[in-house]
Amino acid sequence: MTEFNLQIQENSDRLSTPLEDALPSLLPLKSTIHCVNTKGDRLDRYLSQELPDLSRSRIQQLIEQGNVQLNDQVCTSKKINVKVGDRITLEIPEVQPLELLAEDIPLDILYEDDQLLILNKPAGLVVHPAPGHPDGTLVNALLAHCPNLPGIGGVQRPGIVHRLDKDTTGAIAIAKTDVAHHHLQAQLKAKTARREYLGVVYGAPKVESGSIDLPIGRHPQDRKKMAIIPVEQGGRAAVTHWQVLERLGNFTLIHFQLETGRTHQIRVHSSKMGHPIVGDRVYGSGHSVGVNLPGQALHAWRLKLLHPISGELIEVTATPPAHFTKLLEMLKRRTTL
Repeated sequence: MTEFNLQIQENSDRLSTPLEDALPSLLPLKSTIHCVNTKGDRLDRYLSQELPDLSRSRIQQLIEQGNVQLNDQVCTSKKINVKVGDRITLEIPEVQPLELLAEDIPLDILYEDDQLLILNKPAGLVVHPAPGHPDGTLVNALLAHCPNLPGIGGVQRPGIVHRLDKDTTGAIAIAKTDVAHHHLQAQLKAKTARREYLGVVYGAPKVESGSIDLPIGRHPQDRKKMAIIPVEQGGRAAVTHWQVLERLGNFTLIHFQLETGRTHQIRVHSSKMGHPIVGDRVYGSGHSVGVNLPGQALHAWRLKLLHPISGELIEVTATPPAHFTKLLEMLKRRTTL
């Protein structure tokens, strides 16, 4: 079990080895951090500031699971305020054995080296195991392609840094080492990684571009769906930038850029603006448009990120699938008739 000890002391410097250097090694360590804290921060907020390699949601999960002690007592309240002189112990459970089978599923590889892998995901491929999809997922395919992947990023999602919906196609990055996993997650959190999508929507927006800044959370009635939910009710900040690329009669090809990465973000935001993604059976009508679509006409077109070791800018473009191209060609023909 990896253990961190935090001793909050007034007017003292941080003496230990920086945690961001120690975490990727996954070696058992005990790190004491001396710092100034007179603000009375909440426990989860304080830990997220002191442990930048752990997301706040991960820290909250560790607190709820009883892996945090405050002054040698287990503390399961993320809202408790810490004060000068408090001692905090955070334990990260060891990675559990992976009980998933490697499956020989073809992969469309766009980029690969010893640190990361970028794929062009096809429609119909679930990224990681979930209820109803215990196997045949991208994770199963990755285990066959990268035998050393188990354990990276968690038990059920080894190497997965971000995700794409089952029927959304396109570029997705996979971390092959813990260093790469932490680095890519940090890029997504800092919004330095750039994710661009192509989508065909119903209708014609009145303006050429815009931004949608509306929080997204779990739908209060249908737990399989997401919805626009106020932050005070549990929604999380979500920002999508969009620009019209081509007007096709009563349809529009739009370029989307994500500033955040919430579940179903583009689909929810597009529907909210009155222009749902064509073929989206959850947030749109899903009505046939004359092309046999496997799902929503949404494609992760371009991915830009910094290499976790060299710092080099990596830019990968994923060719849209045949059904997406066929849809565009058909709509163009309709427009010219």
